[in-house]
Amino acid sequence: MLFMVIETFRDGDPGPVGERFRERGRMLPPGVHAHASWIDPAGVRCYQLMEAETRAALEPWTQRWSDLVDFEIVAVVTSQEYWAGGSPAR
Repeated sequence: MLFMVIETFRDGDPGPVGERFRERGRMLPPGVHAHASWIDPAGVRCYQLMEAETRAALEPWTQRWSDLVDFEIVAVVTSQEYWAGGSPAR
């Protein structure tokens, strides 16, 4: 499954997140893959496209960052899948 992960940096400060990332990397658990990542120009939020079997598979990763980041996780499908009827909403 694909997930859009919206990270909001605590206190609007990306510095501690960047420091930990440089020291330890993304710290993903097995079976979780990061496809792409974007940071808003203000440096307040990061958007990541992640892939995992289930949302629960993301939990070890979010726990490793939860002292620095608040997470919103939204399951997504590609536009192609959606319009081909591959989404339960269609």
